[in-house]
This record gives sequence, structure tokens and C-alpha cells, in this order.
Amino acid sequence: MKAFDYHQAVDSEQAVAQAVRVSGAEDMAKYLGGGTNLVDLMRETVERPDALIDVTALSHAIDETPEGGLLIGAATTNAELAGDIRVRTRYPMLSRAILTGASAQIRNMATVGGNLLQRTRCAYFYDMATHCNKREPGAGCDAHEGFHRYHAILGTSSSCMATHPSDMAVALAALEARIHLRGPDGDRQLPLTELHREPGERPDIETELRPQELIVAIELPRLPMAARSGYRKVRDRASYAFALVSVASMVALDGGTIQDVRLALGGVGTKPWRAYRAEEALRGQPATEATLVTAVDAELAAAKTLPDNAFKVELARRTMIAELSRRIADARSGGDA
Repeated sequence: MKAFDYHQAVDSEQAVAQAVRVSGAEDMAKYLGGGTNLVDLMRETVERPDALIDVTALSHAIDETPEGGLLIGAATTNAELAGDIRVRTRYPMLSRAILTGASAQIRNMATVGGNLLQRTRCAYFYDMATHCNKREPGAGCDAHEGFHRYHAILGTSSSCMATHPSDMAVALAALEARIHLRGPDGDRQLPLTELHREPGERPDIETELRPQELIVAIELPRLPMAARSGYRKVRDRASYAFALVSVASMVALDGGTIQDVRLALGGVGTKPWRAYRAEEALRGQPATEATLVTAVDAELAAAKTLPDNAFKVELARRTMIAELSRRIADARSGGDA
């Protein structure tokens, strides 16, 4: 591990000021929350910051918004968020997504701000002896000719096919969360769906964050149909495994017609994948299996596969149809998700 300076911030303003002061160039300072991903990457020398700014003193509060949503402090731990009764009742998909990720010990340490910025678990990204464009632009991507069973089929490029690992971010994408940011140029907000970038030719640039910009809160809008939302994660083993496919979904009906829907995917995209094509094909259509099949196929038509991960198309297809069918049944019965 490279030697680094350590600074502890008492609030977000001080954190940004410290990052600006110690950063002679972009990304030379990193914000440190729970450290469950960043510290691992530093041990492997994938990340080599000159300074760490400890931001664990940022808000842990989960507050009501005037519009009826929730404002979640970025230092809130995953365990705190998953266990909050308002999250469990109003946004159950979010609680379930968090509880399917990692171990209880990691959830007790990891922060929601850090969760959004965790980097891929692609083995080639972690292995300094391999070629990885995300780690070193222009180096090449060994995953294309190597082991790629866990890799993405949506949003990929010739430069990178690594999946985004977060379960929580998938649920937040479906819930239309907004990210509150603070940086040297002031405050701004960004939809969660616009935070992460597809790899294109620069997979090393993963987000739309500006230099020294800090996530200070995540806002959930009031979304009544989210009370019957769900999250399903398909993986190789029952615990502590990343998703092969995951689906966050919610549906509102008007009689036998799909009035509204939110759908997001994990394990298949290079970013938390909001299934806009499927949503568009579902709204205003009869709540039938044929409608679901047409919509899901429209979303997966853009999938780009290689031999080892081609199975994800059919796995995603079946999981999406099963979850949407369950959401429709819940909406009809008015029962729990």
C-alpha cells in the first residue's frame, strides 16, 4: 500500500475544503467512508491516493422531506438504511436489495454514499498482472478473451464489460433517487440514473462527479406504488455473492391496464441499469404475459454477449417476467410485495 496523508473532516464543507487543499491534481485525494471497497483497492495498489479525507462525521440522519419522501445522509450505514421502518414499509425493494448484499459486518461499516461509488469486482481490474482499460486506459481488456461469466451484457463497449456491483444502487435507480452533491463550485443535484457512466472508450471515468465533489445525501421521492415493490437477486450461492441477474420492480394498475411501472436491473449492466425500453413498452398496455414478454425482449434486444455470459439473456428474461408478474399480482390483490 502506498503511503498517504489522513485528514478527518467534521462536516461536508470542511471535507471539500480539505480535498481541494491537498489535491494538486484530480483524484489525488479520496473521500473515505466505511472503506469496505477503497481500502481493499489500496491494498492491491489499484487505488493510490496521496490523501484520504475521512467523511464518517457526515450526517447519518434519515429525514422526512416536505414532499413526503426521505433524505438520507451519505454517512448512513447500509445496515441503518435497511433497518429503518420507513424504508421497509414505503420502499421495501431498497431494504431487500441492501440485505442481499455482502455480510452483516460489511453492512454495518459501508455507507450509502460509498456504496454508490464502489468500483467493479471484475477480477481483471483487481489483478495488476492483467490488462484492464478501467485501471489503465489503453491497456486492453483481458476479460473479452478470458473468463467473463460474471460480466455485463448491457452498456458494454470494446474497452470494458465489467458490471457495477451494487445492489442498493439498482433499487435506487428504480426509485428515481436523486443525489445531493457538494463541491468546490457549490451544491447541485443529479438523478441517480445519471450518476454512473457507460464505459465507452474511457471506462476509467465511471461517474459524472466533478473533481473533489462529495455525495452528501440521497433523496427518495414520494412514490406510493413503491410500497409494493420488490427485489430479486439470482446468484451462484445464497449469501455473500454478487448478482448474476437482479431485478428491482414495481407496478401500478388501472383495472387490467399497466398504469405505471419502474424496472431496474443489476448483474447485467456496466452501471445500475434502468430498463427504460421495457417500461415504455409496458405503460398503457394490458397486464398480460404477452405484454411482459414483448417488453422484456425489447429491453434485452441490445444485449451483447460472449460465450460465457450469453446465458444471462435468458436468465434476465425469465427473472424479469417472473418479478413483473408478481408485482402485477400484488397490485391486483392490494397485498404486500
